[in-house]
Amino acid sequence: MIDQIKSLYQGAIIGESLSDERILNSLDLTSFTVTEEEDPAERWHIYKVLVTREDIKRLAQNIKPGWYMHFWLGREVIVAFASQQFEFNYDNKKSWQPAIDYGLSMGIPLEQLDFPIDKQK
Repeated sequence: MIDQIKSLYQGAIIGESLSDERILNSLDLTSFTVTEEEDPAERWHIYKVLVTREDIKRLAQNIKPGWYMHFWLGREVIVAFASQQFEFNYDNKKSWQPAIDYGLSMGIPLEQLDFPIDKQK
């Protein structure tokens, strides 16, 4: 069981990025928050999750165009877009560039391509 927990990636999924939010029912959700924008249409529903690589592949099939998700295990990061995934070491900022370039080509603003990670539990 401990080895299985060690191989789970952490991540944050914005509910609005999914074409079918029911996929969340099959994931290990660790927390849930809603952003505080005045206009309900501008609020994001953010789900913190623990997922496997297989879960990440399934999630990528449900990402709407113009959105991405990212997951981390220690310093290893996986960025998933609907049609492509990128992997890099968080500490090597140069290795982020292909994911950033792809995100920019999808119309995602640069300031949203910062791939924040929480400290390892």
